Formats: sequence, structure tokens, C-alpha cells
Amino acid sequence: MNSAGRWSLCIILVVCLGGCSRNPEVRKRNYLDKGNSYFQKAKYREAIIEYENSIQVDPKFADAHFGLAKVYLQQGDWNHAYQELSRAVEYDPTNWEAQIALGNLLLASGHTLEARNSAETVLQGNPNNVDAQLLVSKSDAASGLLPKAIAEAQDAVRMDPKRSISYSFLAELQERNKDIPSAEQNYEKAVSTDPKSVPAILTLGRFYARQNRLAEAQKEFQSAMALDPRNEAPPALLAQLYLSQGHKDLAEQVLQSTRSALKDNPAGYRMLGDFYMSQGQWDKAAVEFASLHSQHPKDTALTKSYIETLIQLNRLDDAKKLDDALLKDSSSDVDALIFQGEISVRQGKAADAISVLASAVKIAPDSARAHYQLGVAYAAASNFGQAQSEWQEAASLSPNTAEPERALAALALRQRDFSLLTTTSEKLIQIEPRSSEGYVFHAHALSAKGDNAGAEADLKKAAEAAPGDPAPLIQMGDLLTAMKQFDEASKFYSQALALNPSVSQAVAGLVNIDLEHKQPAQALRRIQEQLARVPPETNLYDLLGQVELRNQDAGKAQDAFQKAVDLDKHNVHAVLLLGETEAARGAVDQAIANYQRGIQDNPREVTLYVSLAGLLERRGDWQHAEELYQKALQVQPDYPLAANNLAYLMLNHGGNINVAVTLAQTGRRGLPNVPGSADTLGWAYYYQGAYDSAVNTLQEAVKQDPKNPNFHYHLGMAYEKTNNYAMAKKQLEYTLQISPNYPQADEIRKVLSQSQ
Repeated sequence: MNSAGRWSLCIILVVCLGGCSRNPEVRKRNYLDKGNSYFQKAKYREAIIEYENSIQVDPKFADAHFGLAKVYLQQGDWNHAYQELSRAVEYDPTNWEAQIALGNLLLASGHTLEARNSAETVLQGNPNNVDAQLLVSKSDAASGLLPKAIAEAQDAVRMDPKRSISYSFLAELQERNKDIPSAEQNYEKAVSTDPKSVPAILTLGRFYARQNRLAEAQKEFQSAMALDPRNEAPPALLAQLYLSQGHKDLAEQVLQSTRSALKDNPAGYRMLGDFYMSQGQWDKAAVEFASLHSQHPKDTALTKSYIETLIQLNRLDDAKKLDDALLKDSSSDVDALIFQGEISVRQGKAADAISVLASAVKIAPDSARAHYQLGVAYAAASNFGQAQSEWQEAASLSPNTAEPERALAALALRQRDFSLLTTTSEKLIQIEPRSSEGYVFHAHALSAKGDNAGAEADLKKAAEAAPGDPAPLIQMGDLLTAMKQFDEASKFYSQALALNPSVSQAVAGLVNIDLEHKQPAQALRRIQEQLARVPPETNLYDLLGQVELRNQDAGKAQDAFQKAVDLDKHNVHAVLLLGETEAARGAVDQAIANYQRGIQDNPREVTLYVSLAGLLERRGDWQHAEELYQKALQVQPDYPLAANNLAYLMLNHGGNINVAVTLAQTGRRGLPNVPGSADTLGWAYYYQGAYDSAVNTLQEAVKQDPKNPNFHYHLGMAYEKTNNYAMAKKQLEYTLQISPNYPQADEIRKVLSQSQ
């Protein structure tokens, strides 16, 4: 060929190649092929890019949408998977694989009718599609139509008798229908149909385990391990089987071998560390994760497990360093933000924790864990209203998770909200029927309602559920003590101490019984013996101080309370009793300093503000007392004692009357059985000029406490304003009768002389 001919050929080739590269059909197929190649290699990020490139060329290219959906399914991104599967079947209704994948996704999200419709669409176009037939069966089973689902699964078996998965699913339905012989036959048929099918073998092994045929289950799991040594599922199930038999050492050995055999498989090499976490062996977990983290520093899931372990061990600086690195790579990583919040809570930085966890909730409003930890942060800041709200949201988002219900139950018990306690404890029992906690909480609720028999039955269930847990025994002792059955109560407290010699609640129960029997010396000896047996413990010294007070030895009581506070500055009960004891002994300055330190250490504890304000009031420093009551109400706006006391100060020192009335109403609502709250509200009405309301409310105060001269004085003055001079005279004269040196005696005499 001459040069001119060769040149013409080159031109033709260039034109053809250029035309091909610009052909949309070719381009979208090239991108699809690249995406499929990346998907097969588990390079999902690269696969997404190629599939999206293909869709840019042809937005209605069903195969690319399906490829993208498969990536999202693999990553557990169900929302995007659903969107892409919907587009795939819209643009190509005959893509049976996509139709079935969409149906299975719909079924998993509870849309059984829509899932069945997808399956029927496939069967109309492809009547012998076994996967579609199985999807029909699954949908009916999910709708509770078990006999119908079994018949449909049998049709799937008949469609293709060589499909192992069909036998396994049929067996599962038969097992649910209590037809164990037929189920066993089909589980075994699945394996015999495909002896190398690891899923079939594992399904048979799990069946044996459920039937408590543990040796046979062990054999199947070991067979699966031999068939597929790179599969993490068989060793996980074998370890779980050993654990169920109490053979923790054998489970550990299996997982140690798995870590070595699957050193390049994240799901495999993480197993041992996850096992240690599940068993609460945090030290071992930390060693394991430290080693793995050095080998796989880019494994984010591993890093997060390591951080969680370090937090549990209170190695907060180490945890923070790793977490900061995660946040540097991705400032919106919700797990990392949650860890940051947990660390801040443990460091006593509740405000910082609330800020960062609120941002986590904003990023992931459906994250139950983020809401739960935000609740923990609010509780650490003593903002229990917000804590309850966050825990309720967490419980709503994850109704089968125990932690939010456990937190709500503890909060309800603390606040004596027995309606909430009943509800949350019942949910906790439903979630964890083999745990003692739900029964213990429920027993508290029943006991508060006077149902001692029901509470006792709950506590027996709790003891059966957790024979090594002293908590049910202690509460049984508390219940029997309240019923005055002291000998029986003592037995339960003693049993609790036998299980755990360091439980101070059991010692407190025995001490209370000693005091009921007028044996303070025995109570004191019991506490001292316990202190000699166990390491120093704040609650024991708190208890010692209370007994010393009963023995009228205020000096020793003060020393004990001081020791309790030294051991735990957050023991607010001990701080309060220490201040009260100091003030009673005349050391008011010391008591004031103690309360001030207590407020610095526990800025959200309103009782400390109120106690300090009370001391300052007695000193005549009402201005600073007012400030403290206001601070208490900033922490807890509906705290009744602070509202009542602030209202009274405002009335007596020229404050805003309308504000004082509102505060007094808050105090009365929260303290309906305290006569002082009626007196404050009635006196507020008096200042407001609502004299009839004042009389009615002050009558309640006098009725509740007929010997209080203040109440009679206030009522007499209110009667005088309503022109009921006879009743005014009676109340004011009685005031002077019971308190001749009453501070307002001169004013009373003046009013009496004017009403003659």
C-alpha cells in the first residue's frame, strides 16, 4: 500500500475511534463495566463513581441504577438502595433481580403487601422464578399467614428441587409452626442437596443449637469452618455455642484462632476484641484493640471499638487523642461526636458534652444512641427534664434497646414518679426478661402503691433471673422492713452481703433494723466492722454520721460526714448533713463555706443553694439569700421550696407582688402538704389585695399547723381587711397568747385597739 493509501486508512481509523468514544451507548456501557469490576473487588467508592458516570450519560439506564443499588445494599445504606432499586425497576420492569431485591428491601422495612406485589410482578413475567416464589412465601409469613407461607415455600422447592436455600427456608417456617420433625428433615435436605453450602450447614447447626443438641451443632459449625476457613460466620457461631455452655475459655480459643486465620478480614480479626467487650473484660479488650490498631490504623470501625473500650476504662486522654483524629478526618462523624460527648461527661464538663451531643443529634436526628448520650449529659448537668425528653426520644427510636428504659426507670425512681416507673420497668422486663433490673424497678413501683404482695413476687422473679445479684435481695429486705418483718428482712440483707460484702445498702438496711430495735450501739459496731472489712466508702461514712447523730454525738457525726465528702465531693446528701451538723454546733461560717464548696462541685444541685440561702436568711443576709433562691430556680424553675422561700422574702422586703404570687403558687403546687406553703401563698394574696383568697388559703395553713403564731397573725390581718373584726380579734389575740413576745406584737395591739 502506498503512502497515500496508508494515510487514508489512518484517517478512517481515527474517525471511527473518535465516533465510538462519543457514542453514548458505548460510553455508558464502559462505565457500567468498570463499575461492575470495582463492585466485584469490593471497591465500593470507585464503583459508585463509575455507576454515576454511566447515569450521567443516560439517566434512565436501569442497569447502572441497579449496580448503584447493589453497592448501597452492601454498605447498609437502605434509603439510597431503595431509591436506586425503584428507578431500576421503573426504567426496566423486566429486571427480575432488581424487582426481587426491591421486594426483599420492602419486606425488611415492614411493607409486606408491597413486597408481595414485587414478587407477583416477577412471577407474571417469569412463572418459574424461585426467588420470587420464596419472596411470596416470606411476605405471607411476615403477615402471619404461616400455613399459606409453608405451602408457597413447598411450591418453591418443587420449582427447583436442587436449590438448597428453598429447603432451609421451608424448614424455618415448619420450625416456627412447631413441626420439628419436618423442619429437621428439610434442614438436613438442604445440606444433602448442596453438601458444600456453608449457609445451609450453619442453618442446620443453629437448628441443633435451638433444640439443645449442642454436640451436633458443634459438629456442623466445625464442618463449615473446614469448608470455608476464610468465612467469619462459622467461628462466631461456634464461639457463641461454647459461651452458651459456660465454656468461655473455649470460645476465647476459637476467636484467637480466627484472628490469626482471618488477619486480613476486618470482621474476623475484630471478633476477639468484640468478645472481650461483650464480657466486660475491658482490660483484655484494650490490649487486643491496641495491637490491632497498630496493624490496621485506617480501620475506622476498629478505632471506634478501641475508643469505646478506653472510655470504659476511664483512660480519657488516650480515648480523646484517637477521637480527635477521627474528627479531624470527618468533623461530622456522629460516632466520634458521641464519644467526645461521653468523654466530656466523664471529665465533669457537662455543658461541653451537651453542646457536642446536640450537634450529633442535629446531624443524625434518628440516632437513638446520640439522643441517649445527650440525655446522660443533661442528667450530669442536673437538667432532668431535658434528660427525660432525650431518653424518651431514644426509646422511641430504638424500642428494643434497654439503656434508655433503664435510665428512665432510674430517673423515675429518683423523682418518685411511680407512673413513669411502672411504664418503663414493664418495657424493660419485656426487652430483657432474663435480667433482674426490670423486676426490681417494677417492685419499687408496686411497693409505692401499697401492693406489697406484687412487689414481693417481682423481687422473687428478679432473684431467680440473677441469682448472683444482691440488688433484689436488698430491696426484698427494704420491703420486709417497711412491713415491720425485721427478722426476715435481716436474712435478705445478710444474703446480699454474702454475695457482695461491699454493698453499703445492705449494711444500711441492717443498721436501720438495729435502730428500730433501739440498739444504736449495735448499729455503730456493725458500721465499724464493715469499715474494717472494705476499702473506705463514702456511703458508709455517711451512714456512720447519721448513727452518730442518733447517738447525740455531733462531733463524731461531723467527722464522719466530712470523711464521706472527702471521699466523694458529689455525695450531696453528706454535704447537706455536714452543713446542718456544723450549723447546729454553732460553726455557721464553716457550714456556709462547706455549702459554697458543695455548690462549686455540684452546680446543678438545687438543695445546696436552698440550704445555704437558709443559713444566710437566719443571719439576716436576705439579699444574698434571694440571689441563691433565684439561682436554684434557674437550675430547676419549678423547685417548690426555692420558689416558696423566695416569694416570702420578696413579700417582706418590697419585691414585685405579682411575681411573688406566681412563685408562691409554684411552691404550693409542689408542697401541698406543707402548711408553710399555704401561709406564703395566703400572705402573697394579702399583699396583692385578694383578701378573700388570702383568708381561704391561710385557713388551710392554720388547720395544718394550729400552733404556729405566724399563721394566726397572717390570718388575723386578712380577716381585718375583709371587715370580719370578730375573727380578726380571735386570731390576733391567740397569736399573742401563744407568743407573747411576737415580733409584730405592737402592730397587733394597734389593730386590736382600732377594732374595739
